[in-house]
Amino acid sequence: MNVLEFTALVGAGALAAGFLGALTGLGGGVVIVPLLVLMGVDMKYAMGASLVSVIATSSGAAASYVKEGYSNIRIGMFLEIATTLGALTGAYLAHIIPTQALSIIFGMVLLISAYLSYRTLPRQHGTEQPDPLAVRLRLDSAYPIPEGKQPYHVHRVPLGFSLMYLAGCLSGLLGIGSGAFKVLAMDQAMRIPFKVSTTTSNFMIGVTAAASAGVYLHYGQIVPALTMPVTLGVLIGSLLGAHVLMGAQTRMLRRVFSVVILAMALQMIYKGFTGKL
Repeated sequence: MNVLEFTALVGAGALAAGFLGALTGLGGGVVIVPLLVLMGVDMKYAMGASLVSVIATSSGAAASYVKEGYSNIRIGMFLEIATTLGALTGAYLAHIIPTQALSIIFGMVLLISAYLSYRTLPRQHGTEQPDPLAVRLRLDSAYPIPEGKQPYHVHRVPLGFSLMYLAGCLSGLLGIGSGAFKVLAMDQAMRIPFKVSTTTSNFMIGVTAAASAGVYLHYGQIVPALTMPVTLGVLIGSLLGAHVLMGAQTRMLRRVFSVVILAMALQMIYKGFTGKL
């Protein structure tokens, strides 16, 4: 395979990753990292390119979501405090932990994410009381539905904030943007509607990824020749995904979310144990 063919293949894979990342809030990293590793790229360099692509995904999709009124900007800015601190922690740990161990951790994290996303908890929006801290910070909002605006309350803010620090650590450690855990934390712990969770996740992951990408850049693990086709493909894919999301069904989004990260989890665990990295 020559350089041109390799670049075209990376760009096509990145486009698919960006589409999926925007559609589910994953950020594209869960597809980009295994894809590049499968193509023979060192995992640390794949993670560096993935973080840059995550920034592109966030930039491409977030503008559309904010314009349509899905993203909750106040929640995103508040939770970014935790994710940014976590991202810096994880990025430094990534250069201490061996690559094979990172691959297994990557797979286990995604395996848990797939299970939790598929096993949704019952909701009783009408009987739940607003979180006092959410009321004080004015985090409650509404999102558009065909009938108009659907209001919602934000719950268990301290728990969500703590989980976001963990999500940030995973972002820096694995180079994935940690959109999966951000979505799960907002959807399951904070009881935010799934579409709001995915769109707010896309709004947040760019800042989280930028924080940890600086550490990878310091170690020389962001290569322009690799990140260029990845970033371009992901940006185009994220714009397409943002357009499709507006009319997508939540149940279908959950299924896509779960199936894709389950497949990637099994692949990364296998590669970690066999040493084929």
